[in-house]
Amino acid sequence: RAAEAQLLVQFDKFFPTQIDRYVEPFIGGGAVFFHLKHRFPQMRAFLRDNNDELINTYKAVRDFPRELMRRLDRHLTAFKTDRQNYFYLIRARHHLPPDEIVERAARMIFLNKTCFNGLWRVNSRGEFNVPIGSHVNPALYDEENIHAASRALENVHLATEDFRDTLDATRRGDFVYIDPPYFPVSPTASFTSYTKDEFGAEQQKELAALFANAAQRGVHLVLSNSDTDFIRNLYRKFRIHTVRARRMVNCDGTKRGEVNEVVVTTEG
Repeated sequence: RAAEAQLLVQFDKFFPTQIDRYVEPFIGGGAVFFHLKHRFPQMRAFLRDNNDELINTYKAVRDFPRELMRRLDRHLTAFKTDRQNYFYLIRARHHLPPDEIVERAARMIFLNKTCFNGLWRVNSRGEFNVPIGSHVNPALYDEENIHAASRALENVHLATEDFRDTLDATRRGDFVYIDPPYFPVSPTASFTSYTKDEFGAEQQKELAALFANAAQRGVHLVLSNSDTDFIRNLYRKFRIHTVRARRMVNCDGTKRGEVNEVVVTTEG
């Protein structure tokens, strides 16, 4: 949370002073959306991701917050009774029916809070495969946060969608914040996959082309990525700013800490 807050302070100068339509193709943890929704309560938001489990979780928080917390309470009780077996039992439930919104969301949150390093990583079949972490009594949720997030998500349009389709649908005057899977800063840095689809150099190039096309249509865009020559070259025709970010997720503990990231903007 502190790392996110510190980044948002640096990002503020890149955000517009007014937003009508807000679009985010890689919603992830949603920190920027919640920050902007607090500032611009009237903005219309279109949140997208190609991770269907993640979009489903946002829908559960928005539409069924109390049921979700009750289900998480049951997960925690069972987890405390038999940590190892219960974690792997829930992890093995890969393909719950799509209409079981609360059950799927509770599974995702439970696994995220009890797995190693809080990673969400899946294999080529789209199955979550992170081992159990060291938590004995994890906090699966904060009731106040769930209710606040539920209110912020009211009337927000959520959908599972590929970033290409999301960006193609943007129009003049939209504000788009893009936070894609980051390009690795070294050959060994890319150790997670959040969905079964890879996001490598080719996808980064496609994203940069879509960014340029949207900018030509009069869309206002801000993009975050790693500070590498590859990324700087892709966006060399735009304004590139440097920010300092605290990165807590790295398989090598010595490499956690502050790193440079780039923020690419079409304005300002």
